[in-house]
Amino acid sequence: MAITIRTIRIITIMTMTMLDDFLIRAGLAAIGLSLATGPLGAFVVWRRMAYFGDATSHAAILGVALALATDLPVGVGTLVVALAMAVTVASLAARGWAMDTTLGVLAHSALAFGLVAVSFIHGVRTDLSAYLFGDILAVTRVELGLVWLGSLAVLALLAWRWQALLTATLSEDLAHAAGIKPERERLVLVLALALVVAVALKVVGALLIAAMLIIPAATARGLSRTPEAMAALATLAGAIAGIGGLGLSLWQDTPTGPSIVVVAALMFAVGSGWRRT
Repeated sequence: MAITIRTIRIITIMTMTMLDDFLIRAGLAAIGLSLATGPLGAFVVWRRMAYFGDATSHAAILGVALALATDLPVGVGTLVVALAMAVTVASLAARGWAMDTTLGVLAHSALAFGLVAVSFIHGVRTDLSAYLFGDILAVTRVELGLVWLGSLAVLALLAWRWQALLTATLSEDLAHAAGIKPERERLVLVLALALVVAVALKVVGALLIAAMLIIPAATARGLSRTPEAMAALATLAGAIAGIGGLGLSLWQDTPTGPSIVVVAALMFAVGSGWRRT
């Protein structure tokens, strides 16, 4: 009997340790991702680039297919294809294409091609939902490190080009007068967006990346008086949505990625209502 009780205690302790471990990794992944999506999302909102984010994130599934077909790390394949899509979209925008229709075509076509390509690769259909909606609870230590490394790289890039990006966002004519090339600043955002898509795929999935870029930034927009304050508040809103969505998922046994977006949407609704009062 004593052996049985001791065994139960050991199993309980091990279970709690594992539970705490994966919860900590998930929470840290959500916070790390928000460091990049907060300030980058502010530029997405200011420049009205929502469809741009959709096209880049949807292309991530095609990157998954490329990685699985060539035995590359999924993050590498995702980054390559997301970057190619982002550069393509930026080039078309610079040439004056009607971007609403073009981005709609590219976003949905990339997703469809990716889904079809993945279906031809044996043994990955059952795992497809993780790439579409994320699986933050399964983030490993290595993946957590990559999330933080990628997010900090994006944060450093945006901090380095912050004033130039703001000037180019405000007015391209003003940017030219200040000796700033708007095309170069657009490329900076393209690089940052592709990197965020690559690191966010595991956390929230391809279908929800754009939501985490837009919703926290939209929440912060009406509550901030300066661009810096909006970026900081968007980062905080993203972190709260991540932790809150994780808690909602554990409490109600709901999909974690969509739960994070649900919490972000509720925060936006509350913030919108508060601004009107």
